Amino acid sequence: MRDTVHHPLFARLYARVSVTMDTRGGLGAHREDLLAGLSGRVIEVGAGNGLNFAHYPRTVSEVVAIEPERRLRHLAARAGLRAEVPVDVVPGVAEALPVKSEAFDAAVVSLVLCTVRDLPRALRELRRVLRPGGELRFFEHGLAEGRALATVQRSLDRTVWPLLFGGCHTARDPLAAIEAAGFEIVTHRRLRVPERGPRLPSSPCVLGVARRPDPEDGPEHRAD
Repeated sequence: MRDTVHHPLFARLYARVSVTMDTRGGLGAHREDLLAGLSGRVIEVGAGNGLNFAHYPRTVSEVVAIEPERRLRHLAARAGLRAEVPVDVVPGVAEALPVKSEAFDAAVVSLVLCTVRDLPRALRELRRVLRPGGELRFFEHGLAEGRALATVQRSLDRTVWPLLFGGCHTARDPLAAIEAAGFEIVTHRRLRVPERGPRLPSSPCVLGVARRPDPEDGPEHRAD
């Protein structure tokens, strides 16, 4: 069966560059912050080459990692064997997750919402597979707050950027999309990646936690 997502050249490039960015660009520390305190069953969507796996705390009982790109999936499977928590790497796309509803305590997306073909549908799927009250951990790049860079991002998204970078779109607004999908934003902070050096179209990032509302919670339990 032909893969739904097939970016062999980008996958090779990403597999190399992502490791360098983790060690020299500070992404490893952001991954640590993203996953700190997680427990129970976790689904990670768009696992890439599995760089998050080494940062999952031992309180996590299982990680189901979804990765649609074949080469990256193979690399993720190798990384899963080295992880300190059980990791099951499976094919699939964010818009149609191959798992049961309300089956997970937490979901993780890391530099992936920029690439999904149907962002609202992907976020609805994430909400579906989370139990009520479950967390969505996100670390994403997106639309710049300044007008000049935002204009550049929109122009690149209409032209060369998605072709060069595996379907990536730099001008999406992950916070707004997460809220529109019915999640409550619990906390977030904006980052620049890399922290030093030239500011790239992909530099503006946000890291945070959202929550699938639990109908049984009273108003006193809801996020501000």
